[in-house]
Amino acid sequence: YYTEWCTSSNPRDPLHDDPYAAAFIVKTVLEANGLVQGYSYWTFSDIFEENYFPSIPFQGGFGLLNIHGIAKPAYRAFQLLHGVGTELLPVEGAHETVDAWVIRDDGGSTLMLTNFALPRHPIETEEVSFTLKAAPTATMASVQQIDADHANAKRRWEEMGKPEYLDPATVDELNDVSELRSEPVATESEAGTLSLKVTLPPLSVAAIRLAST
Repeated sequence: YYTEWCTSSNPRDPLHDDPYAAAFIVKTVLEANGLVQGYSYWTFSDIFEENYFPSIPFQGGFGLLNIHGIAKPAYRAFQLLHGVGTELLPVEGAHETVDAWVIRDDGGSTLMLTNFALPRHPIETEEVSFTLKAAPTATMASVQQIDADHANAKRRWEEMGKPEYLDPATVDELNDVSELRSEPVATESEAGTLSLKVTLPPLSVAAIRLAST
């Protein structure tokens, strides 16, 4: 068992609130598959009593949720992982910052992609091409993303001017911005082979759902 793991040990690390944490979580969980029987991410909420209790909505706390219960990108990473199957399929290819996994379940497969690098390491937007062999002839593809522009409540809060205290309407707006959204992905299919392309910004996650029609 592996307990109290996080993106860093700093109780006020801004990266805890950023898409960086989501990419770190997805990459870590999938790379550690089969190594332990269980693990505990530190921690579920920014509301806990080990340290002083700040009122600022996004202050780099350890939580997956902030003090208002607004989901951070890290929370959405676990939501994506919860929605995939358990059968990992082999994937060929290598890249310095991009990693890919295909996970199959009864209803189809999910292509999980991350574009991740540690702080102060080079990383750029990448165009990823993916080919799936032995694919059904009629396959629908949709993508859910976590990055600077998707499922990122902190960014909207910053655009608001970083208000220290939030009224209920603002909390509702930030909750809505934090949600995952599904968008269609164009695919090409020929002779049982399905191909698609997706753009991965730095420090991002993309979950592409492939399902037969």
